[in-house]
Amino acid sequence: MIGQTRSDDPIRRKIETLGTMMSLPTVRKALGVLEGAHASNRRFGSDDVMDIHAYEPGDEAKRIDWKTSARVGRPMVVLRERPSTSKAWLLLDIGQEMTATCPSGEQAYQVAANALCMFAALSLRRSDEVSIVFGDSSAITRVPFNGGLAQFERTLDTALRRDWNRPRNIDALLEYARSIRDRDALIVLATEEHALEERHLRDIRAIARTHPMVLIDVATINPFDTGHADVVVDGRNGRHVPAFLRNARTAGQVRTHREYLAAAIRHELNRCGSTVIRSDSSERMFHEFVHMVSVSVARSTRYQPGIPSTSNPGVKA
Repeated sequence: MIGQTRSDDPIRRKIETLGTMMSLPTVRKALGVLEGAHASNRRFGSDDVMDIHAYEPGDEAKRIDWKTSARVGRPMVVLRERPSTSKAWLLLDIGQEMTATCPSGEQAYQVAANALCMFAALSLRRSDEVSIVFGDSSAITRVPFNGGLAQFERTLDTALRRDWNRPRNIDALLEYARSIRDRDALIVLATEEHALEERHLRDIRAIARTHPMVLIDVATINPFDTGHADVVVDGRNGRHVPAFLRNARTAGQVRTHREYLAAAIRHELNRCGSTVIRSDSSERMFHEFVHMVSVSVARSTRYQPGIPSTSNPGVKA
């Protein structure tokens, strides 16, 4: 988190623990499930078997291994290890709007940055090539990165020590994501809940259909909630929200609209086999991430003979 050393940030410590305690096969299964809905010439090739389980609704029929199925007597899906290094593109909205405050007291970009560290921890554990891309209204910038998780955190935190005076350009970030040609690449886009509008659903749908995609959606304070009257100010002029606007009705309308749009985006991504992680703090984001990993691993090991179902990846949230 910006403003703290890595050793002082409990979320970063949890992320480091998550990355080091999870076994490599577990990491591959967790990320593999996120990427599994997207066909590739490289994935599941002729290398070592990574996972064997009985066919279940939701599995792709083309992943059925007929020789294994004949021996077992029922349809079996065989997933094979990638024969080459994959890539992960971590895109971060760095518009001025990302300085908005979350209910936890954090700024939106701090929660988003910690979320990207979670994906970096697993991707680097799998020896993926990781690219960091920042975007605002002035530029879309790809920051060179080489090294492990510690170097990733330093690179990310250094880049975020900046003047937050440019508005966002989410359209440009989505266009950049669409231009990534490698369909094996995992795309993680981190922004906050006000960035995406209904008109963006088409672009999100197009990206999710060609790439495995995860959207990090950071929820911020409802400015019309009377409980936040003393802490919510306009980011441009420092003024407080007028008192006559801070009431239960206005706050409820804003809450309903946010929930509607979040549900619409989640529906579009789920239809394409992609994922949304939405939270209003780094702590909750970490819990959501661990839950996602746990469910992915449990699903991939459920039908393997001799391997117990995994409900926790080895790290207590």
